[in-house]
Amino acid sequence: MDQSNEPPKVVFEGEEFQHSTFRDFQTPTPKIVGWVIKYSGGAIKDEKQANYVLIGFVAVAIVVSLFLIFGGGGSAGNPKDIKILPAVL
Repeated sequence: MDQSNEPPKVVFEGEEFQHSTFRDFQTPTPKIVGWVIKYSGGAIKDEKQANYVLIGFVAVAIVVSLFLIFGGGGSAGNPKDIKILPAVL
């Protein structure tokens, strides 16, 4: 038996096994995040900031939508108050 503390090297037929780094397992940047970074004029510098901007945009869009659905219409009035004018032909 080999008394050294080094792990044995794994060799496959035709190629030597190479350990992959963490960078190999990272997912690519989503296109919308890249778009936000590109068109921010330099204000947004990395993916984390772009994600915060996108989350804020979604939150504002939800608030505006809820306001328009539930609070922006006002009352339409009583239908009995509407006067129907005769059609002129």
